[in-house]
Amino acid sequence: MSTNQLPQAAAAHASGEGAPDARQLRAILITVSIALMAVIASVSGLNVAQTHMAVEFGASQNTVLWIINVYTLALAALLLPLGAIGDRLGRKPMLITGLVIFGAASVLAGLAPSAGVMIAARVTAGISAAVIMPITLAVITSTFPEEERGKAIGVWTGVAGGGGILGMFLSALLVDVADWRLLFVLPVVLVVVALTMTLKSVPNSHERSPHSFDTVGALVSTIAVTGLIFVLQEGPERGWTAPITLTSLAVGMVAAIAFVAWELRRRDASLLDVRLFRERGMASGSLTLLVVFGVQAGIAVVLFPFFQAVLGWSGLLSTVAMMPMAVMMMMASGLAPKMAAEIGARSTMAVGVALATLGLVLMALFVSVDGGYLSILAGMLAMGIGMGLSMTPATEAITGSLPRTKQGVASALNDVTREFGTALGVALLGALLANGYRSAIDGKLDGIPNGAADTAREGIANAIEVAPTTGRHARDLIHAAQQSFVDGWQRSMWVGAAVMAALLLYVALRGQKNPAPLPSEAEAAPETGAAENVTAR
Repeated sequence: MSTNQLPQAAAAHASGEGAPDARQLRAILITVSIALMAVIASVSGLNVAQTHMAVEFGASQNTVLWIINVYTLALAALLLPLGAIGDRLGRKPMLITGLVIFGAASVLAGLAPSAGVMIAARVTAGISAAVIMPITLAVITSTFPEEERGKAIGVWTGVAGGGGILGMFLSALLVDVADWRLLFVLPVVLVVVALTMTLKSVPNSHERSPHSFDTVGALVSTIAVTGLIFVLQEGPERGWTAPITLTSLAVGMVAAIAFVAWELRRRDASLLDVRLFRERGMASGSLTLLVVFGVQAGIAVVLFPFFQAVLGWSGLLSTVAMMPMAVMMMMASGLAPKMAAEIGARSTMAVGVALATLGLVLMALFVSVDGGYLSILAGMLAMGIGMGLSMTPATEAITGSLPRTKQGVASALNDVTREFGTALGVALLGALLANGYRSAIDGKLDGIPNGAADTAREGIANAIEVAPTTGRHARDLIHAAQQSFVDGWQRSMWVGAAVMAALLLYVALRGQKNPAPLPSEAEAAPETGAAENVTAR
């Protein structure tokens, strides 16, 4: 028996039960995947209902954005502390608690009579999602044997990467054929199924640590993540130099520095051993997820206006057009563990990043107004495959860098990195697209009335809306806006390709060759002794 299998064997012996068989493992994987899907689908689902919420609640665009963003803000801010608490209190009871609260919050959101109630429901859902999300991965890493763990993580990363697009598709379908409030039926159904299967299939495990919980680290990390995510979410809307943006940036940065200093001081009893970022596995895995999810989120920001404003497609059809990329991503995530076993984790990650880079280059080179969807399809497919191949070994690298006793923290760190990457990608590529559009359209507004020209500079949707008021210039204005959008698209794609190319160079030179077996607590910190891992039904 290998060294890394000893803790599992000891835990199984302590509980009086053998290790889960293939059927039980399959049931566990299906359960946590459904729970994860509920959380991920709720991140993007409300994007398709912005107009409906604004009309029904009489809400401003800023309020609507808060309804959407506050879920992600609460989720990201509490991932690390709640992941650590899940390790200590027991993963199964915490997962059950999170699912119950998440389901209740989704029902409340679906029935919300006002924007205030909706925001409260979304905050509650975000908090409970921060309980659910790290546990779903921690259950996999603490339950599955080493030879099966990579495949299971591949499924998890496929759901995490493609679930948002699938959730948006189902949400757009409900909005188009029924009522926007039915968006919340999907997460409630998923929660009911996941809760039922959790009670039946998921084993409980928790860690008995000799150290007290790192309360200071948990509070400071929450402040740091809240401040920095708030800046990335609100900066584009409020302005990067607005007082609240600069204040949030300062608070977030100071708290982040304080967190690192505190964790270095606390060392053995820390919430997160920040020294681990010196290791290749943790560093390369975290950086890869940050960049890959950032580019993926930024691509979504660019694609939807292209489908809707340039091609004139509906929200549902635009979401359908994203599905090939999601399908490729999910299929490649399942293939990644086998590929890593054959050519190595670093090589698999490098191939994935290279394909994602190629996808961005293809979209930058061939996108055109006249070429339509086919001009970007090859790039989308390459992006999907590349992201799928890179996400699984990156996730394994992170979870493999922390001991079994801290798999909730490892999972939470993985999720925080994803959320930061998403927010950063949306802010960066969105800003590049907007600036590129404005720069391009400035030279194409000759003859357009001043008022209409000013409106057109705000964005392609504004230009198309104001075009009918310009009389004989309408067609020229629409064409100018569409071409300017494509120009902005190309600028953002080239920057994204440059960032991905830099990541490729880093992974090739510094990436971890193969994920290490999960270390025990004794291996991770010999001087503290091993924390006890207790597993039971």
